[in-house]
Amino acid sequence: MRGRATRVACAAIPRAFHRPPEHPNDSGVTNERPDGWLPVDCHAHTTFSDGELTVAGVLACARERGVRGSVSDHISSYMDNAVTTVDETRAYLDALEQYDVLRGGEFCWHDSLWREIPDDVARRFTHRLGSLHGIWLPNGELVHAFSRRFPNVTPDEYMEAHVANLERFAREMPVDVLAHPTLLPLTLRRHPLEELWTEEREERAVGALAAAGIAFEISNRYRPHERFVRRARNAGVRLSLGSDGHTAEQVADVAYPLALARSLAVPDEELYDPLRHGSRTGFFNRLRRVS
Repeated sequence: MRGRATRVACAAIPRAFHRPPEHPNDSGVTNERPDGWLPVDCHAHTTFSDGELTVAGVLACARERGVRGSVSDHISSYMDNAVTTVDETRAYLDALEQYDVLRGGEFCWHDSLWREIPDDVARRFTHRLGSLHGIWLPNGELVHAFSRRFPNVTPDEYMEAHVANLERFAREMPVDVLAHPTLLPLTLRRHPLEELWTEEREERAVGALAAAGIAFEISNRYRPHERFVRRARNAGVRLSLGSDGHTAEQVADVAYPLALARSLAVPDEELYDPLRHGSRTGFFNRLRRVS
């Protein structure tokens, strides 16, 4: 499989991970350049899963676009082009630790691998994302977001199951960010998001995220509607920027998510940054003990 085969080849000039210095104006803005704050792309893929770029390629795209990059490849046992086992997850983190990059992972709610990750492995991630790539219906049927097969249910019946899965995801999954919150199965994508995501469903979703302390990703690839993002903001849910990039054209392109956040008067410094806001992985607790 491509993700596994590229582990040996995915190498460039290694750099140790470090915490960027605080901005000289002492505003608390995390910054790697002397000319100001940088947005963080918390969601990008490499050849470790289904991306086209190596880690070095992702970092090059991020530098070119004036963005602080991260790598958050798919870590799920059911995917072909993904990190599929605990041992592969260790190897993935070993490789990422050779670079100055935020080390993330995107885990699928319906998959079992995230439940199998030991604490010592979890603590090596700077942040983790969770995705609703599969939704369990009340009858036990699994609906995949990228399958053209759709069950014999109405859109409303599916959406009720989707929100129920999201609520359970928020209670059970120890992640920092809900990736592409408005991602829905292919069959439903012809419907306006504002109709499928009723205000009552939005309220339930943001309430669950707020209670769990999970950030809402403004995805550049699966763009959420403004009302949903505003509702999350008003409920105290932190917002996160994500390109969900898989190619050089996509990686680190967070211009739209950043513009939407700013249109809602979200201060740049409040956008999710693992180095500034920490994570549920325990990575930054370990750093504090060492320092």
